[in-house]
Amino acid sequence: MVQKQKGQKTYRTMQGKLVDMDMLRKKNELTHAVGNARVNARGDELGPGGKIIRKREDLVKDYYENNRGKVSEKAVKKGAEKDLTDDWVEPDTQEEWIEDEDGNFVKKGE
Repeated sequence: MVQKQKGQKTYRTMQGKLVDMDMLRKKNELTHAVGNARVNARGDELGPGGKIIRKREDLVKDYYENNRGKVSEKAVKKGAEKDLTDDWVEPDTQEEWIEDEDGNFVKKGE
């Protein structure tokens, strides 16, 4: 089912004024963002004097082309991986332990 787009979102301030957030975003889209990231509010990369060097669409496109998210396929050295079967002890060969009167576990026959 396709969801209908809702109308413009307006908020009423404590003083009773109406604020249209979508209009406010679009109005301030090209203003320099606060901080040292050298971008505007839209995400465009800015150069000296606040001129746009690279648009946000180009930045996103470059990011996704360079970071495909694939796993690095490094070869593992032979013998580097530990064989877990070496530590395994068959249950038949384990020494049996019993609990004594004090609650301590001792080998059977001691």
